[in-house]
Amino acid sequence: MAKIMNILMLLLLVVSFSSCSNVDFSMPGSSIRIEDAKIASDIDKNFMPVKVMDMFTYGTSKVSCWFSWKDSPKDVVIVAKWRYVTDDIPIREYSFKIPRKDGTGGVSLAMPEGKALPPGLYRVELEINKKLVKSLGFRVLDNK
Repeated sequence: MAKIMNILMLLLLVVSFSSCSNVDFSMPGSSIRIEDAKIASDIDKNFMPVKVMDMFTYGTSKVSCWFSWKDSPKDVVIVAKWRYVTDDIPIREYSFKIPRKDGTGGVSLAMPEGKALPPGLYRVELEINKKLVKSLGFRVLDNK
């Protein structure tokens, strides 16, 4: 339990944005469309996912949620909710504005240097206007 409490105090959230892509996860009541979303080890300088996967090795310290969107009205707010599913613990909730009509970007869950995400199941949910538009799960493997 102390390990989980450390997660809550130590996690950092990094956000970045840019370009474009295509699969329709339209948000009812909003013209923005989340076209695609993936869990990856990182997001590159061109705002594209690096090493798309849903299982991460023991010792992983960063996981990214990449997504692309189209037709966003000005200043649409997306909320990213990270959760440690294994013990049903909310980790972090972060709100951010979409910077342009069409693009790609993402949010990252990162531990401080020298720390790793505890093994278990995780989930990130993207919401617009308090409505779920995308939910992605991943696992950090145990060292056994």
